[in-house]
Amino acid sequence: MKVLLTGNEAIARGAYEFGVAVAAAYPGTPSTEILENIAQYREIKSQWSPNEKVAMEVAVGASIAGARTLAAMKHVGVNVAADPLFTLSYSGVNGGLVLVSADDPGMHSSQNEQDNRYYAKFAKIPMFEPSDSQEAKDFVGLSLDVSEAYDVPVLLRSTTRISHSKTLVELNAASERLVKSYVKDIKKNVMIPGHARLKRLHLEERYKKLQEYSETTPVNRVEWADKKVGVITSGIAYQYVKEAMPDASILKLGFTWPLPDKMILDFASRVETLYVIEENEPYLEEHIKALGVVATGKDIFPITGELSARIIERAIGGETHLPGQLAENVPMRPPVLCPGCPHRAVFYVLKQLKLHVTGDIGCYTLGALSPLDSMDTTICMGASIPMALGFEKAHPELAEKTVAVIGDSTFIHSGITGLIDIVYNHGTSTVLILDNSTTAMTGHQENPSTGKTLQKDPTTQVDMEALCRAVGVKRVFTVDPFAMDELKELIKREVATREPSVIIAKRPCALIVKHEAPLLTILHDNCVGCKMCMRVGCPAISHGNKKSTINAALCIGCGVCAQVCKFSAIVGDIPLTPIS
Repeated sequence: MKVLLTGNEAIARGAYEFGVAVAAAYPGTPSTEILENIAQYREIKSQWSPNEKVAMEVAVGASIAGARTLAAMKHVGVNVAADPLFTLSYSGVNGGLVLVSADDPGMHSSQNEQDNRYYAKFAKIPMFEPSDSQEAKDFVGLSLDVSEAYDVPVLLRSTTRISHSKTLVELNAASERLVKSYVKDIKKNVMIPGHARLKRLHLEERYKKLQEYSETTPVNRVEWADKKVGVITSGIAYQYVKEAMPDASILKLGFTWPLPDKMILDFASRVETLYVIEENEPYLEEHIKALGVVATGKDIFPITGELSARIIERAIGGETHLPGQLAENVPMRPPVLCPGCPHRAVFYVLKQLKLHVTGDIGCYTLGALSPLDSMDTTICMGASIPMALGFEKAHPELAEKTVAVIGDSTFIHSGITGLIDIVYNHGTSTVLILDNSTTAMTGHQENPSTGKTLQKDPTTQVDMEALCRAVGVKRVFTVDPFAMDELKELIKREVATREPSVIIAKRPCALIVKHEAPLLTILHDNCVGCKMCMRVGCPAISHGNKKSTINAALCIGCGVCAQVCKFSAIVGDIPLTPIS
């Protein structure tokens, strides 16, 4: 039976069909749906982990114990998981282990555009790149087979367009989910220097064998057509090439580390003009040119953003494509916090207090945008807290003007150690944990602070207040962010206090806990057109004909706009529901 599946759904199906017994991840677009779909197969023990490193280590443990395992994460998550990954390249596996890296060309929902193909080369592990959902499913099985045959973790690299596009997939029955027996092997699994030096030599021996596999695997194939033009490509770029250059001969690479040098040289010798077409970095191009092959690549194709058939056609025709360039005069539509988002009140207050705000990764990153304009920095998951300490160390006088902002899921992910650092190194920073009881930005996944697992089973819920006190913070407070006057006074007091403090602004995400009907309206007789309500940046509020109006279809009655209006023009029943 064939069905339409996204690449993420297909990877999950592959995990089911090819005997994966344990799967772990931390949610991150564009990888999130992989584990959400794996969770539907109850035969697989699947879980959200606090961060990607932990997810990888769970997979490593399960693999060494004998289970086929899968870990999934977005491209920047591999940075977090790199420590165990590189050492596992030395020690090897027992049950097959596949690491899915979902890259994000074009940075649709990411802070950078790194090309994780280089991780395979760097860690000296094999890599597969699917070009559609069928390959995404099939390559899970191939990855597991190669992992076990060559005693190595395997990188399965997807991209946003593969992750979220649907193509037909043939469904098959699941193979038997066998877990190998575990045998203690200290020389293999304990990477002290003496053992690691021997494994380092094994790494090079394995690389030679994988090179031979690359030359013979059917996922690296030539599609002969007109030999006047040849293209070497991989991943989603293959689909764009097929559309833009239907008459070209193509060397399609599905196994992209190690690369098939002999196949590349043979193909290049048989075509008159050779193009290397790939998204982002010249990963293939650098290797191919190092073989002495003359080819055209990033000198005409863009190194940033996503490719398309149109971009390829224009590049070959001599046109230059500018990153982010739109073909039509399309008005911009910047992202915005949802109506009723509890983060909005926090950032409005922070802007009023004119504080420096070190920010983090999540919905609340939108607090940096107008009209809230309330965030100074965003670097990576968990960075906000140690960066606030860095501000204080560089300029002690900034301690009373700086706060760190981080979400509940991100705090669990990598914020706790930063908070320990503040306490340990005599910092005085104030940290705001914006606790909306979910991992909202990636689609409302559970995390250790919600009390539920990936598969919605009840579990122990992290007590955020107790956790902060346990690491040495004595001043810990919980406040409803919609109680804006109380929030403002609390922040003013804590930033002026010369010891570490944590303020937990706790209220559920507006998309989880909703009012059934709009509760607020603007009395136009009272509205003076001052636009103060527009400064909260709520998409439910608009301004025209010198008056503001609330869109009844969007308003959920949070009451933030009513609290900033100085003319009692915004009225309605504004109940502050319990924050727990």
